[in-house]
Amino acid sequence: MASLRDLGLSEYEARAYRALLRVGATTAKELSRASDVPMGRIYDVLNSLEQYHLIRSQAASRPKKYVAVEPDTALDRLLESKREELEEKASQYESVVDELAVELDAAEPVHDQFWTAAVGADETIDLLIERLAAADESLIMVAGTPSPQFDLGAVGDIVLEELESALDRGVDVSLLMSPDLVESLPERVGQQYVDTLADHPGFHVRTAENVTGVFNLIDGVEVCIEVPNPMDPGQAFALIDLKDPEFAANLRETFNPRWEAAVPLSF
Repeated sequence: MASLRDLGLSEYEARAYRALLRVGATTAKELSRASDVPMGRIYDVLNSLEQYHLIRSQAASRPKKYVAVEPDTALDRLLESKREELEEKASQYESVVDELAVELDAAEPVHDQFWTAAVGADETIDLLIERLAAADESLIMVAGTPSPQFDLGAVGDIVLEELESALDRGVDVSLLMSPDLVESLPERVGQQYVDTLADHPGFHVRTAENVTGVFNLIDGVEVCIEVPNPMDPGQAFALIDLKDPEFAANLRETFNPRWEAAVPLSF
């Protein structure tokens, strides 16, 4: 059950405000009895409620009397106070993240061999987006068969956003596709790339025959290989992420001549 405590009031503050709504304008002594807030605490509670702008006081009367503001107004003020508190917290966390990002990025990267895999559509996309976001220098994307990376749904939109972010942070993006895949893509996919990426100097797209499979080469040291669903080739079944500089270098050597011979594509 919802409580005023959920919006930041203490138990005594909540009792006092509810009692003021019931009894109307009253003194601190009378409110202490009506709310079961100890007399030794009632003035602190009333001062706190005034700071929240949940009550008003009649200073001219002797003894001083208090009245509650209307519930709608009180709840709006409590909600706004919580919003400001959360925004301040978010700002503090963002500052912490900025400081830690500088500190952690200063560490020398370790390029030991390591591999992991994700199985299932959601897990595959999560891993793919994570690795795309990790690119610092270069991102080579090779697609010879249908892939959710280039669809019109939520996955394609997320990948597009990650590519845009990568370009904004200075990553060079090269996309090599088979002509058959280009022909199979809905026109709107090409339009999305035109609207979002085509004019960026770091984005390059080419087509070449005999391009098969789907993989991403990240910073020359890491490879993400998409495993298609055998029942639905347009959907990813799994993603293998392999961090192996030697394997990545060999893959780059195979890629380079195909890229040089490929035909630039205009969407």
